[in-house]
Amino acid sequence: MSLSKIANDIRWLGSGPRLGIGELKLPATQPGSSIMPGKVNPVMCEMAMQVAAQVIGNDAAICIGGVSGNFELNTMMPLIAYNLLQSIELLTNANRVFARRCVAGLEADVSALRGEHRAQSCSMHRPCGR
Repeated sequence: MSLSKIANDIRWLGSGPRLGIGELKLPATQPGSSIMPGKVNPVMCEMAMQVAAQVIGNDAAICIGGVSGNFELNTMMPLIAYNLLQSIELLTNANRVFARRCVAGLEADVSALRGEHRAQSCSMHRPCGR
């Protein structure tokens, strides 16, 4: 759950370039949009969120497998083991890649933090500029 929350927050904080929160500059790992110059696709954040969703699904399967046993016999042990090992592998790889290709390259967008975004400043020009 924490991985999904962190990745989603970074994705939102990096939204932009003209609208959105835009307080973070995400490292460019994939070409952006042809109709939105300067846009960086948050693919590493989306990868981390997808891994988190898969692990949550695996956890649900593990829980069902755990309650399906009768006395000391649980025929769901292969399902439990498979999903547990898959979750460990997915989280290990996703955290490593997310840290290296996203978190390590994050930068604060100082102009956005100062409120100098064009879209925000233009919308406030008339009410505040008189």
